[in-house]
Amino acid sequence: MSIEKSSFWWSPKGLAALGLIGAVSYFLLVEHRQHVFAFLPILIILLCPLMHIFMHGGHGGRAQGGAETSETMSGDASDVRRAAYQRGLEAGKHQTDHHQHRRG
Repeated sequence: MSIEKSSFWWSPKGLAALGLIGAVSYFLLVEHRQHVFAFLPILIILLCPLMHIFMHGGHGGRAQGGAETSETMSGDASDVRRAAYQRGLEAGKHQTDHHQHRRG
């Protein structure tokens, strides 16, 4: 018997929260467009630290599903990633050489 935890956003409270966020966003943009656009550059700059925190998941948090290092990967996975990396390098070198020959 497996118990799967569903996402908060699909629960009744989550859907209500999404509806409220959508309504507030709509009226904020419709009624206060000039105020929002005036502070948009500041809001974007203020979002940078939040995006850094949430998108990286915290530095050093490898136990919570972070990226695997070559020490923690199995041999096959490490070999596959190394081969993919080499193919990317080769493709990049080929593209750079091709671009330089077209210019010269």
